[in-house]
Amino acid sequence: MSGWKESAPTAVLILRDGTRLEGQGIGAVGTAVGEVCFNTAMTGYQEILTDPSYAGQIITFTFPHIGNVGANDEDIETVNMAAASGIRGAVIKADVTSPSNYRAAERLDAWLKKRGIIGIAGLDTRALTALIREKGMADAVIAHAPDGNFNDAALKVELDQFPGLEGLDLAKDVSTTQTYKWDETRWRLGEGYGRVENPDFHVVAIDYGAKRNILRCIADQGARVTVVPATATIEDIMAHNPDGIFLSNGPGDPSATGEYAVPTIKKIIESGKPVFGICLGHQLLGLALGGKTQKMHQGHHGANHPVKDLTTGKVEITSMNHGFAVDRDSLPAGIVETHTSLFDGSNAGLAVEGKPIFSVQYHPEASPGPHDAHYLFKRFINLVREQKGMEVLAE
Repeated sequence: MSGWKESAPTAVLILRDGTRLEGQGIGAVGTAVGEVCFNTAMTGYQEILTDPSYAGQIITFTFPHIGNVGANDEDIETVNMAAASGIRGAVIKADVTSPSNYRAAERLDAWLKKRGIIGIAGLDTRALTALIREKGMADAVIAHAPDGNFNDAALKVELDQFPGLEGLDLAKDVSTTQTYKWDETRWRLGEGYGRVENPDFHVVAIDYGAKRNILRCIADQGARVTVVPATATIEDIMAHNPDGIFLSNGPGDPSATGEYAVPTIKKIIESGKPVFGICLGHQLLGLALGGKTQKMHQGHHGANHPVKDLTTGKVEITSMNHGFAVDRDSLPAGIVETHTSLFDGSNAGLAVEGKPIFSVQYHPEASPGPHDAHYLFKRFINLVREQKGMEVLAE
């Protein structure tokens, strides 16, 4: 009887503290450095792996079976289909199996290779998650070599050169470089994606790393969308004569992006136009209003985060992805906290008293995640409707 034969490792993950984890490489071959976070979502791994908000990070999936529904061209969240999302790597537990879903176009490992994302399979992702919960999000280097040969000393040097996400502006790396129009609406079973016809409103979206489904949700409210780069000036924005302005999600340290974004947002606030921010857009709005942001211990990454809407008293299950947060104690008078996380009590939303301006830390567009918070897009357009003297619709 022959003995048990183990496959030699073809990928490694080395943390800043020296922890070395071995597994089987999938996806792209090579090395990459980033901050390791964990995501607890049970579905939507393709949307997660194309979300620009994860730029600079290595994603650990706590759900063990990643890749079981394959990959396709419809579930990509990066606006530019050909662009990289900035994600540095993926960590999964079970080997990628053949897909079993009618929408699948290819296997996840082949898709990862095409996207240039390095993956490692066979790790105890729950143990790695427990380590992150205890010690915080760690910087790490991930490497995939089919021959199994790794130069740990060289990998350590590469890791030592990574500055970490604090103080890092990544929005400029994932933002659009050109202004463009958006009219695609949300996906519906049996119909696919639609187009907004005869739009009643015009929204300018500032792209700090925008997701497709956020833009679709705005278009779903009867608005045509003009997307502008993260570095757009107030003159650039107002030249489009918008009815409302949207501040998108995105990666990196908000204080770094805020060096050029906050002065523009302050002028947007002065304009009196309705404003809605999500994720990084929420943090940048907080900074523009005089608040501060802070790095979180482990961040919030998943599709099952309970949030309380303090304006209605309702609790919703939300999708979250952020490693920085607005410090509620730093918010000046006149700024109201509208939402709070029921996981750790951190700030999850704010509004300006007497002005049509609000934002949330989480992702109401879902993709992936529950649809509990879709009402926020209607809340935004209602502010536009009210300013235009139109009937306000029920949320």
